[in-house]
Amino acid sequence: MMSRPLFDPSKMAAKPREPQGAKATEAPMRVRELAAMVDGAIRRGVASPLRVVGEVSGLRERTHLYFDLKDGEAVVACVLFANVVRKHRIVLRDGLEVVVTGSLEFYAKAGKLSLIGTNAQPVGAGALDLAFKQLCEELRGLGWFDDVRKRPLPTLPRRVAVITSRSSAALQDVLDTMRRRCPAVEVALIDARVQGESAAAELRAKLLALSRRHKDIGVDAVIITRGGGSAEDLWAFNDRALAEAILKCPVPVVAAIGHETDTTIAELVADVRAATPTQAAMRLTPDNEVLLEQVDIAGSRLHGVLLRQTADGARAIEALSRRRPIARPMSITADARAGVDRAADRLADRARARLYHATLRLERLSARLDAHKPAAALSRRSQRLDYAANHLARAMTQRVESEMRRLDASERQLRAVGPQGVLARGYSYTTLADGRLVRSASAVSVGDELVTTLADGRVRSTVGGGAPKNAAAAPKRVARDEPTQQMGLFGESSPGSKG
Repeated sequence: MMSRPLFDPSKMAAKPREPQGAKATEAPMRVRELAAMVDGAIRRGVASPLRVVGEVSGLRERTHLYFDLKDGEAVVACVLFANVVRKHRIVLRDGLEVVVTGSLEFYAKAGKLSLIGTNAQPVGAGALDLAFKQLCEELRGLGWFDDVRKRPLPTLPRRVAVITSRSSAALQDVLDTMRRRCPAVEVALIDARVQGESAAAELRAKLLALSRRHKDIGVDAVIITRGGGSAEDLWAFNDRALAEAILKCPVPVVAAIGHETDTTIAELVADVRAATPTQAAMRLTPDNEVLLEQVDIAGSRLHGVLLRQTADGARAIEALSRRRPIARPMSITADARAGVDRAADRLADRARARLYHATLRLERLSARLDAHKPAAALSRRSQRLDYAANHLARAMTQRVESEMRRLDASERQLRAVGPQGVLARGYSYTTLADGRLVRSASAVSVGDELVTTLADGRVRSTVGGGAPKNAAAAPKRVARDEPTQQMGLFGESSPGSKG
């Protein structure tokens, strides 16, 4: 593909002026027509993309980055859009010398020519240093360098993975050191490029694969290492994606990149930074001699502890043997049996007491229940009624007996003062036949029949008229024809009397 020819200012020379007095035959152009002519000339005459080096001046950030790119003789306005800044992680400052890649555009509305950048990189070796510092600031702000998130190394790892080049001297240093210090720790070599454009991507891919399979492989820690070199040689270990893979690795990572004076992003993010590959191996591998010494010390301590515990146990057994339960084991059973008997007696006493109280309570409740039964209430009322009836009968009997005694006394008194008593003393009384009492002689007439009642009977007679013819002749007596009727207290006839 052929590029467009460079801008040739001679082709933009103005036409020679017509002599004065000549009449213009063309109408003047409008501003927009001039702007379109300028824009077209730039597009046709200036090749794209352009790479322009200059110093940043007047940096302004308004969503996009606006600044002037200048040198000692000229100034060009530049624009870096926000997506370009994010994509390339561009960080600029005034006075920084950069190479801007882009194309020229003429903004007709403002009448301004600008260089629209698609990238901007610092110039020379200082560019790498600036990029390193910018990435350090970003990751430090994210907390990737914080010690609080870094994990401790295992005391005695089973297997350690070493990510480096198979042919590197750093690998031999690591293997020799680990073999010398502790042959029991296994080493898993993961071959990867440690230099060049594709090194960062390959290192990251190998670390991610190890992170996924670390349990299957049995890896407890990782060493990422390489020998010394220039800043460009070590630049693969300043990759942000590799740093993120180290951060997310599930096992601790030890990084030893370059010489002691070299510092990379991978080392700052790793859980432990070692100055050299040998130091990295020493940090992860325990010293075999130190381990044996520690084992001896631990064995001696354990032996002493066992001796003390054995002596203490013997003394404790001897003390226990003198105790009553051990010396006389049957006493334990006897004491237990006595305790059981006492408990049984207490239980029986409590059971009897509870049964007695329960019986009393049951009797009280039964009495209360019987008291509220209808039959019981009827029985009590019947008893009260029988008692009242008996009391009334006894009272009536006593009253009748008392009245009979009073009646007998009255009868005796009446008999003493009554007619029968008077008759018994020689008196009598006379009544007409109809029973009317004769109180006077004038109350009778000749021929009236009289009845004279004596003590022992009655005498009937008839009243005669005038003196008798023969004085010597006595009036005719009438014989007693019936006994005197004995009258009782209430006028009844005595037994044997005639009415």
